[in-house]
Amino acid sequence: MTVLTIDAGTTGVTALMVGEDGRVLARGYQEFAQHYPEAGWVEHVPEEIWQATLAACQSALDAAGTPPTCVGITNQRETAVLWDRKRGSSPRRAIVWQDRRTADICTELRDAGHEDRVTEVTGLRLDPYFTGTKLTWMKRHDQRAWGGVESGDTAIGTVDSYIISRLTGGARHVTDASNASRTLLYDLRRGAWSEEMCALFGVPMSALPEVVPSYGTVGETSPEEFLGLRLPVSGIAGDQQAAMFGQNCYHPGSSKCTYGTGSFILVNTGTEAVAPEHGLLSTVLWQHPDGRLEYALEGSIFVTGAAVQWLRDGLGLIDTAPQSEGLAASVPDSGGVVFVPALTGLGAPDWDPHARGSIFGITRGTGRAHLARATLDAIAFEVRDVAEAMERASGTSLPELRVDGGASANDLLCQIQADQLGVSVARPQVQETTALGAAFLAGLATGVWSSTDELERTWNLDRRFEPGARDDAQYRRWRTAVERSKGWAELG
Repeated sequence: MTVLTIDAGTTGVTALMVGEDGRVLARGYQEFAQHYPEAGWVEHVPEEIWQATLAACQSALDAAGTPPTCVGITNQRETAVLWDRKRGSSPRRAIVWQDRRTADICTELRDAGHEDRVTEVTGLRLDPYFTGTKLTWMKRHDQRAWGGVESGDTAIGTVDSYIISRLTGGARHVTDASNASRTLLYDLRRGAWSEEMCALFGVPMSALPEVVPSYGTVGETSPEEFLGLRLPVSGIAGDQQAAMFGQNCYHPGSSKCTYGTGSFILVNTGTEAVAPEHGLLSTVLWQHPDGRLEYALEGSIFVTGAAVQWLRDGLGLIDTAPQSEGLAASVPDSGGVVFVPALTGLGAPDWDPHARGSIFGITRGTGRAHLARATLDAIAFEVRDVAEAMERASGTSLPELRVDGGASANDLLCQIQADQLGVSVARPQVQETTALGAAFLAGLATGVWSSTDELERTWNLDRRFEPGARDDAQYRRWRTAVERSKGWAELG
């Protein structure tokens, strides 16, 4: 038996065919366009996400040669999507999680004294990152599109909800608890949409999807809409929660870091929704079919892998992202250069939507290799910031860090990360653990796997990086640079 999994990421869609032993049997990938209509705005065309989904899935199916038994879905979280319930068409572009346009709405709500209550109910904070303020912005600034929401013709959701609606020909409007918990509209402890938060952000509850468990059949794909296939849709999770599942982080205290467009560190806190402190978030990991919720503390870093992409596409210093490793390794250190990749503001633990990317310490002797090394340093420093915040919040140290995502293939980065954290960094053989986690959820629901114990046996180590000497002086320069990058967009 095989599982088809759809990973609808920020820049493209990956489809994998996963076998019973946890191996990837085939894959497909299709990018879609990024739209930046104004400074700090990031948008996607929903139809382009759907067409990329079809293309990626067709490629994986063609390469595998055998039909799957079920389908699982994981997705970029927090992105706000509107679409017509009957036709599937969207009245406007989706507002992406990276988008900063709602900073003033967050300030307005914070000044009105709402932030403590928002955090108490949702485990999150007032930041443009989350879905709720994006929907508030749509209501205020796009009445044409919002009119359909108020009439009941237009559905609201995140990318998982949109894809499931398209997969099922509009028959199902659902999301799972892990995605719902990222919207600012979900009561973290009650495990349901919050009437209070929906009223605060001006979102009609009738337009929201039904919240379902993270595994269990929630519908069937429509052959007319989805490549002639009728498959149970049986696994759903936001990308970071799916990566936790794919990394077998099933027990309290287990942790992982995914290096994607951004980086996200999660620590399993079991059935306890720990009060978020020190710039961290409390979030649902997954919901079991019996309704039980498991939680995590999360540190969300907005730009890590995207900083390497910027070296490639923005500065032209490298031709491909993997070249960053060799270029950075060609110098012993960054030569005192510090790069703060706040290209879309700062996430955890600093949380400043007005911060902007900054480079300090440039001299006549600075070359492109120093900038590449400073970029890898920055990624490791950002993760250290969050790891130390987690240690303060929990009172315990991370025993190890499991890593995944595209940049985890960079050996130099993994070694710098181990040095900065002072703990071992473990990289699995399958590094596409986000998609793998969605496959595991879907297969667990349909009998491909019988238990998480069985799934744990599929995890195989590729390489372990042991910590060496730590450059604390460079880290102190990093923290100084972060402080100087804050508030830049407010200077006028």
